Amino acid sequence: MAVTLRSFAKINFGLAIGPSRPDGYHALATVYQTIALHDLVSVTAKRVATTSIALTSNDERVPTDSRNTAWKMVERALAVLGLTAEVEIHIEKRLPVQGGLGAGSANAAAALLGLERELGVALSSDDRLRVAAEVGSDVPLFLLGGAVLGVGRGEEVSPLADVPAIPCVVAVPDVGVSTPAAFREWDARHSALTPEASADRLSMLSRSVSAAWGQPHSSGVSWSMPSGLVGPKDYVSAKGDLAETPLLALVRTGIANDFEEVVFAQYPSLADIVRVLAASDQTGDAALYAALSGSGSALFGLYASKEAADRAAERLRNRGIVALRTETLPREQYWRTMWMN
Repeated sequence: MAVTLRSFAKINFGLAIGPSRPDGYHALATVYQTIALHDLVSVTAKRVATTSIALTSNDERVPTDSRNTAWKMVERALAVLGLTAEVEIHIEKRLPVQGGLGAGSANAAAALLGLERELGVALSSDDRLRVAAEVGSDVPLFLLGGAVLGVGRGEEVSPLADVPAIPCVVAVPDVGVSTPAAFREWDARHSALTPEASADRLSMLSRSVSAAWGQPHSSGVSWSMPSGLVGPKDYVSAKGDLAETPLLALVRTGIANDFEEVVFAQYPSLADIVRVLAASDQTGDAALYAALSGSGSALFGLYASKEAADRAAERLRNRGIVALRTETLPREQYWRTMWMN
């Protein structure tokens, strides 16, 4: 009988792009946060003399060969374990493909966990993270869940203190964004930036994370929202008395996703969607934070109440934009709700 797991998505709270590295990647710093939206990944495996992997999906856009991150993860995990097995993986897609939500990376992490349970073995924690980093920069975060600091090229992960769930809306525009192209455009725009100045961008975000998680916080979310939004980033700051989680304290530092500079210039409609997520005619309905996730094209907004999130989703749908209602997923809940059987 197949093991089935929920393969949860992520969003990014701020993303700073640093200098290019000798390996061709860029140094990054970001805070990942898992959310309740998910795919379903089913795995069956049995030990046999020669390894074979078969992968299927309900979405024809999903690669069903060795290009797939789930396939790569299973293949590499078996090699590290020194095992051969017949493995079948089915991915039921519910998340956008290449939407900046880490769907493919989450599928890989789920496939590994399913494989381990099916075979009754497990990689060490170090080997799990090492193999995950080899498969993809976003994969290791899904072996932690909750709020996660990512550095290096995003694959060097550290768990942050868990925070309560926050109502969230994810907008899924009918636009595709190429991450390599976004990096190239960033480099073209910042060619005069010295490596030292570029690296300092990462230090700034890291200091903001330390400040946000290094102060006492309440366990709830209670904001007094401003009556109106003045500028494009005013939605990240709520004035007045508030009890905030570390994530919202981080938002108040003015963090941003560097990809927005290049992606919004190329796709102005995405900047418009952020404004729809952020703004509201009703006092108290404005987003606590709204931003691009990863390199996009998905965008998200966080809200002080479920009702405010519902109304934000309705604003998007009235404009013909797909809007998914969800919430951030704390680490304990991430692991407790992952397994379907």
